[in-house]
Amino acid sequence: MKRQKTTPFRGTDLQKADAFVPKLVTSSHGLTGSMTPELGSAVSRFAPEQVDRNDTRSDAWLVGGGEMGKVVRSMDWSKTPLGPIESWPQSLRTTVSLCLASNFPISIAWGPEHVQIYNDGYWPICGAKHPGSMGQDFSECWASAWPAIGQAFERALAGETSFLEDQRMFLDRNGYLEETFFTFSFSPIRDETGGVGGLFHPVTETTSKMVGQRRTRVLRDLAARAGKAQTGEEALTLAAETLSEFGLDIPFALFYLVESGKDARLAGETTAVPECIASPTVKLGEPQPSAWPISEVVGANQAVQVSDLDGRFGVVSCGPYPEPLKTALALPITPPGFERPMAVLVAGVSSRLPLDEGYRAFYDLVAATVTSAVATARAYEEERRRAEALAEIDRAKTAFFQM
Repeated sequence: MKRQKTTPFRGTDLQKADAFVPKLVTSSHGLTGSMTPELGSAVSRFAPEQVDRNDTRSDAWLVGGGEMGKVVRSMDWSKTPLGPIESWPQSLRTTVSLCLASNFPISIAWGPEHVQIYNDGYWPICGAKHPGSMGQDFSECWASAWPAIGQAFERALAGETSFLEDQRMFLDRNGYLEETFFTFSFSPIRDETGGVGGLFHPVTETTSKMVGQRRTRVLRDLAARAGKAQTGEEALTLAAETLSEFGLDIPFALFYLVESGKDARLAGETTAVPECIASPTVKLGEPQPSAWPISEVVGANQAVQVSDLDGRFGVVSCGPYPEPLKTALALPITPPGFERPMAVLVAGVSSRLPLDEGYRAFYDLVAATVTSAVATARAYEEERRRAEALAEIDRAKTAFFQM
């Protein structure tokens, strides 16, 4: 075989090969490797983001952290008790970095003024308080919850970790005091002096779970008690008595019995209902601005939301909270075989709970449970009437043959 002759690279070949070799480019932050557009752009798309350890900027450690990371980087911390970022101690920097990198809801309260910093998981808990709550005094931000969390907070400042599970508290995060439940802890963070520099506060909201369990008890007790009724009207009375014990979710309840096409009669009500909203009768027909929309519910056989209680009845104070009620729901009670409602349930909406999809579904289940109890009672009533009619026939036959 004939050996091929090797030839050295010419100048132009070296220039072409050089185009594919990474070059070092000097920047203000030191030497960094960069590629030419032909190869460099392709490689850089797959290279993981690297933190330049030679970066001397004061916020170089603040990388990532999602939206709250951006908020922390954009804030002028020199206007807060923490001072500018470059003056923050390493203990605070490390804690903030850990907080922002976590997906779990975490807040930090740092320094004598308890300056609050939190991550993406935590800010939905703040509601409408965000973004003003970032950098705010923790005790000031959550003043409405202090009766429930204050002691645990103070114990943690003294160096003792506190843990509370499914703790009930009221937050003013959306313009009103809202009933909420949380599982959380306060853990002391030691600073460079060995003292407590701040508190580490992981938290998870359990409101849906706790309120859901409470509403399940309402439906269980309602079915058990109202199911013992022997007449349809007695079922409404027993339902009202049962609901009187669950004012946290149902501040008041009224049951109107639709006996004719002209009037609806009040057949049952929970305790301590103001007289201004408990009209003994409601005329059916044209809508009345100062009465419940019973006609609308009967006509459409659908629930109606009443959002103008103060306009219809004035200030309505009822239930366990001092705030006046603003909203109620009127729901049809339509047993099987009925073309229109036999009764209408009017139920108040708590002033400290949002009327969300879950709350509406709960009211639908309450109405369905009462409807089932009424249907069972009416079936029992019909059976009793048939038995009485047969007994009367038997007595008549006996009397006839004894003649």
